[in-house]
Amino acid sequence: MNERIYLSPPHMNGREMAYIEKAFATNWIAPLGENIDAFEDAVKSYVKVPGALGVSSGTAAMHLALMYAGIKPGDVVLCSDVTFAASCNPIVYLDAEPAFIDCDRESWCMDPTLLTDALYEYKQAGRLPKAVVVVDLYGLPADYSRITDICAEFGVTLIEDAAEALGASYKGQMCGSFGEMGILSFNANKIITTSSGGMVLAHEERAVQKMKFWATQSREPMPYYEHKEIGYNYRLSNICAGIGRGQMETLDDYVAKRRDTYFRYARSFIDLPVCMNPVIDGATPNFWLSVMAFENSCGVSPGDVAEALARESIETRPFWKPMHMQPVYRDRRFFCDNHRAPAGEELFQSALCLPSGTAMSDNVQNRIIDIVRGCFPQKRTPAKSLAEVCP
Repeated sequence: MNERIYLSPPHMNGREMAYIEKAFATNWIAPLGENIDAFEDAVKSYVKVPGALGVSSGTAAMHLALMYAGIKPGDVVLCSDVTFAASCNPIVYLDAEPAFIDCDRESWCMDPTLLTDALYEYKQAGRLPKAVVVVDLYGLPADYSRITDICAEFGVTLIEDAAEALGASYKGQMCGSFGEMGILSFNANKIITTSSGGMVLAHEERAVQKMKFWATQSREPMPYYEHKEIGYNYRLSNICAGIGRGQMETLDDYVAKRRDTYFRYARSFIDLPVCMNPVIDGATPNFWLSVMAFENSCGVSPGDVAEALARESIETRPFWKPMHMQPVYRDRRFFCDNHRAPAGEELFQSALCLPSGTAMSDNVQNRIIDIVRGCFPQKRTPAKSLAEVCP
């Protein structure tokens, strides 16, 4: 049996244990301690934002960000349709109404034109959304040249879900810094991990302090326990923060490795009827996952390739199933181009995520490439040059 190859397993660099052991030695195990402060400082310095708050998950970070944005029951929040449910579930936690915006084919992220259409429609109805949640899908930056201007024009809060995009940038600005608040995830499969955990980033210190208050059960500064607001047990532990602190020391190496993995796939599949994650002008993705999209009527499906790899104990994953297709969200508003099939639906049917872990060796990736290429009996003359695919 071949050793199992996972899609995006955690990759420890060996520096984490020193910080964990120090937490044990000083008995700072709970959500206080040097590791938390240092981890928050490292991330906000890297992303270049004034404030950062380490919490128990990216979902918790999103919940706090929406609370700070003033989301109340009945409010409308626009959200990227192609994403994981954690991007939009906290909207429902607050009894607000999510409405979903299809992706475009150029970035695989929220379509700015559809965003404008949705905001205009709601404004005409006298019910302007309170916030927009934009997801940097698979570490691909959204088109922020347009999206930030659109949100500013309509006066709605932009929250950037950069859970998959730490280390990516757009026109020299780091992902996680584009909205009034940014969301990061340090789940075990992300580009760096704290085993479980997340972070909310903000441009105002007062925002961080308020969210920190909510994240620590909204305890008032009294010698006894007093609560005037509902709070949550959302803070990151000092142990988990120690893992993240060590992981930050090799983040740039991990980003470079993911990029190398992506470009190796792109070069190897240039004569196949597939395309890899798109890159819009100005974007420098972290390529958290390398994704291949199959051309229509090419005779090979994502399922065919997934099965071939599974027989060799290699994990893959289908493209994210859009939120408007999820049973729990099927009755929510969905904005797409009515003249053609939704882009997210097409990608869900035609794309496959390939192993992209930073510890994956070249030999393992070459084995994956050989299996994928073996699924395509017919090759083609490349439509693009290697320089265009891998500039």
